Amino acid sequence: MPLDDIKTRIAAAEQAAGRVAGSTCLIAVSKVQPAQRVEAVLQQGHRCFGENRVQEAAGKWPDFREHYDGIDLHLIGPLQTNKARQAMDLCNAIHSVDRVKLAGTLARLAQERGGCPDLFIQVNTGEEVQKAGILPDDADAFVASCRGMDLPVVGLMCIPPVGEEPALHFSLLAKIAARNGLDGLSMGMSADFETAIALGATHVRVGSAIFGTRVAP
Repeated sequence: MPLDDIKTRIAAAEQAAGRVAGSTCLIAVSKVQPAQRVEAVLQQGHRCFGENRVQEAAGKWPDFREHYDGIDLHLIGPLQTNKARQAMDLCNAIHSVDRVKLAGTLARLAQERGGCPDLFIQVNTGEEVQKAGILPDDADAFVASCRGMDLPVVGLMCIPPVGEEPALHFSLLAKIAARNGLDGLSMGMSADFETAIALGATHVRVGSAIFGTRVAP
């Protein structure tokens, strides 16, 4: 689906929900996409992209940044502590802060660097054992802990379980964010971003609907 069609659907969803026009950031998820597909989206003027792996981002985005100004790169996949420094150098935002050890590493590096990307805490709203993220019951304490480390937590992120109604998970994430005074809600993907916008998403992560089927490495 063309990029303009996705942006039109986002605008319509914002209007239907009574949201301010342009209040939803579209993260074009470029993971495992050939460079020519990514560049085609860049050439249309889009600048906000999402990657799952630090290694892939490092191999792709420094070159693009030499040719295109204003790229806003978000890490939306899991982050190993030994890749934290590289992620902070590459990315404008990290959406997968999900454990105390990682938060501590980011805090130490932020002090060394004198700055830190925007951070989203990943919440495992479905309490799935195989999925990363802070459990909902632990989210308030973890937000407080991150704030105590002076980390720039701007919001929460979730990935609803496959086969479950995503609105239930988006609503839960929004409630946790609201009681913690967080405005950012990174939720909604290609199949459900309009539902996410209706429930307050500030960032939607859309990949296949923009780029087409992923190409395996």
